[in-house]
Amino acid sequence: MTRIAVDADRCTGHGRCYTLAPDVFDADEAGHCVVLVADVAGELEAQADTAEKNCPESAITLTR
Repeated sequence: MTRIAVDADRCTGHGRCYTLAPDVFDADEAGHCVVLVADVAGELEAQADTAEKNCPESAITLTR
């Protein structure tokens, strides 16, 4: 199981996370990242990993 954390101060709302991992992330009214599922495994973990690697601000952290 992997835990997802988002640093709200670093997120500027590029939207890559919820575009690449729509089952894990969504956007708030300002377009900033919202975590839908805090603990993931399997396919959701793969989506979260892709989002983490593509976040321009490195605002997403996965803890395994």
